[in-house]
Formats: sequence, structure tokens, C-alpha cells
Amino acid sequence: MLKEKINAELKAAMLARDEVKVSALRMLKAAVMKFEVSGGEKKEATDEDVMVLIKKELKSRKDSIDQFKAGGREDLVVKEEAEIKALEGYLPKQMSEDEVRAVVKQVVAEMGVGGPAAMGKVMGACMGKLKGQADGTMVNKLVKEMLGNL
Repeated sequence: MLKEKINAELKAAMLARDEVKVSALRMLKAAVMKFEVSGGEKKEATDEDVMVLIKKELKSRKDSIDQFKAGGREDLVVKEEAEIKALEGYLPKQMSEDEVRAVVKQVVAEMGVGGPAAMGKVMGACMGKLKGQADGTMVNKLVKEMLGNL
């Protein structure tokens, strides 16, 4: 299970004194624990839940990078980028832009729709097919591009 793997790698990172990985994994472990006790009753986080939490942590770090760049804090940008690399290792391999474009093209062809009005339907179908394999912002960009060309 992914949660146990994260705990084991946190211990290994502590022993190796890998501060960046320890920091990233501690934040992730805290997010998982918070998820498990939220909602009034304790529940066990599944691998899918943990992946959603990893994506949230990645998004948070990417937002932080933008803020740090705007504030001229290059040292913190480097730290956040290193933590992103540490966390990305726990997600399934992401599809390339060309692979995602092919899926979007196929979905648009199957649905037989066009124009910006179909954006929601196409996005829903694409995200269903690409669940966990592609970044939502990239899919959104490609769907807009594809529907704009019709």
C-alpha cells in the first residue's frame, strides 16, 4: 500500500539525512493523517486517496514557487522544486502532451461535438479516460485548442 511505502521511505530519508525528502514526506504524511481523521470518523486512506493528496501537495508547491519567484526568493524556489521531484515519484507515470492530445482528439471524434459549448462534456469524458495519468490543466488547454479549431 502506498501509505506504508511513504512511511518506510520517510524513515529511510531520515536515516540518510535527506532533509528535502524528509520535509516533503512529513507534509504528505500529515495530509494523509488529517484526511483519515476528517469528517468525524476515522477511516483508512486508500492508495487512490493518497494519490489525490499527493496531487494537492504538488499543486500547493507549484503555487508556492510562483509566489516565491514573485518575491525574489530563489532559495525557496529551489527547495520547493526539489520537494516536487520527491513527491512526483509516488504518482503513476504521466502521459506526454502528444499522448494526451491523441486521447482528446479521439474523445472529440467519438462525441461528434464542436465549439466551446461542448467544453464541459469533452473535459469530463477526457478526465474519465485519463484519470491520474495527465495533468488537468494540460488536458484543459488541449481541449480548448481542439474545440477552438472545429
